[in-house]
Amino acid sequence: MAHIDVSGIDYFLSDGTQLLNGVTFKVPDGTKTALIGPNGTGKTTLFRIIAGDITADDGVIGRSGNMGIMRQFVGQVRDESTVRDLLVSAAPPALAAAAREVDQAELAMMEHDDEPTQMRYAQAIVDWGDAGGYDVETVWDEVCMAALGLPYDRAQHRAASSLSGGEQKRLVLEALFAGPNDLLLLDEPDNYLDVPGKRWLEEKLNESSKTVFFISHDRELLNNAAGRIVTLEPGINGASAWIHGGGFGSYVEARADRNARFEELRKRWDEEHIKLKELVNMYKNKAAFRSDMANRYHAAQTRLAKFLEAGPPEALPIEQNVQMRLRGGRTAKRAIVAERLELTGLMKPFSTEVWFGDRVGVLGSNGSGKSHFLRLLATGGTDPDREHLPVSDVQIAEVPHEGTVKLGARIRPGFFAQTHVRPDLMGKTLLEILHRGDEHRSGLGREAAAGALDGYGLAGQSEQKYESLSGGQQARFQILLLQLSGATLLLLDEPTDNLDLHSAEALERAIDHFEGTVLAVTHDRWFARTFDRFLVFGSDGRVYESPEPVWDEKRVDRAR
Repeated sequence: MAHIDVSGIDYFLSDGTQLLNGVTFKVPDGTKTALIGPNGTGKTTLFRIIAGDITADDGVIGRSGNMGIMRQFVGQVRDESTVRDLLVSAAPPALAAAAREVDQAELAMMEHDDEPTQMRYAQAIVDWGDAGGYDVETVWDEVCMAALGLPYDRAQHRAASSLSGGEQKRLVLEALFAGPNDLLLLDEPDNYLDVPGKRWLEEKLNESSKTVFFISHDRELLNNAAGRIVTLEPGINGASAWIHGGGFGSYVEARADRNARFEELRKRWDEEHIKLKELVNMYKNKAAFRSDMANRYHAAQTRLAKFLEAGPPEALPIEQNVQMRLRGGRTAKRAIVAERLELTGLMKPFSTEVWFGDRVGVLGSNGSGKSHFLRLLATGGTDPDREHLPVSDVQIAEVPHEGTVKLGARIRPGFFAQTHVRPDLMGKTLLEILHRGDEHRSGLGREAAAGALDGYGLAGQSEQKYESLSGGQQARFQILLLQLSGATLLLLDEPTDNLDLHSAEALERAIDHFEGTVLAVTHDRWFARTFDRFLVFGSDGRVYESPEPVWDEKRVDRAR
């Protein structure tokens, strides 16, 4: 048995704002339940409460079964962690503690080779074996082969940062599904996965007997793998939960029907409220001249008081009004020209041309070089002119390459970073970033900055620092900066990964109206339908064009 029972959870932010309001729902044994909702409504916060990382201000979390957790940071690890550290992060607590003690004892042995240190190391090895460490290493060997194509003994000391985001995700997911935990919490498990990886995840979710509670914004995944959907609905006093007992195929219609009923009930409640107030006023006026009306006046007052005490029906959820407006501008007809371009160690030489106004989807498996290609364009290509430099201070690593890729006249590349890592924005509030401006964009007055944030559904976060935003809020803010920067070439690296459904649709509309050229790396099957041509990074190292999306490219064949 493995289940979750969430009852009456309230949570307040440090500034006193209520984020969660009486959130109540159940995740039954063996079900695959998705948690969705607008960015910033508290999905990850709720996960952290269930995981025990933070404490709710009110309410109770009940659960059964051993719990395995994949947190949101997986996929964007850029520190000194190793592959082994990632696997340990997904291990049961006792096993993880034993692994950490082995690591610390080994470090101590390097510094002090005395008897106490040797005894500590010996005990750590014994504890590791007692915790099942040697057994789990056999499982990890299978996991590493499946996710990375390498055995555990060759992969364990490899830097996690050397893996793509999808490889990090796949590694941890493989370990969790193969592990002993019968209850899994997965925070956006599909982010960074390529389409074969997403299909693999859908199969795992459908085949596994584990109870899984996961956050996702991928409509294909929700439709194919979620048996129940919990929605965090934003309200004036924080988000509450609505449970849809079916899959995503019937979700949109069910939610529309629910909201229509609420609207009708609220309308009737308002009409009844007006009638009761009019009745009280009528008897009040009559009671002033006729004493026999006093009892009716008091009865009407009591009736109105009971009506108000019962309160109105559940309010309609607050709908986001995200209005993205990407402007762009006219450029040379040939926006990008690549000749015998080879991304060193990644793909074979290829040549291509991208014309002004093209919408190009960049597809292929993880680790094939798609993001490297976008980063090369974002830095202006080969030997860039000053006009081709990025329109932001985002830090972009150099991309070794052979051959050439050049940008056309008046091309100003605007880069959307997949991991949202922006050191140039850290420590600053959104209002401060917009107010100050930089060398690429003018500063905005307070009123104009507030208006810009409101258009992206970020008015309530104006005084928050960039790093404190949710992943989806960071994504929307990055797109806003592209809007203000004057970019004429949009280079979007997985832009929909953290966007909620409404925001992703807003981005799609904005791209449609953008006067310029767009290249987007994506594994979002729904989003890809909006592009008119595709550049595919193949498993054999070739880069080729396709008029239709190609989702079946496997891992690139290369020495690992």
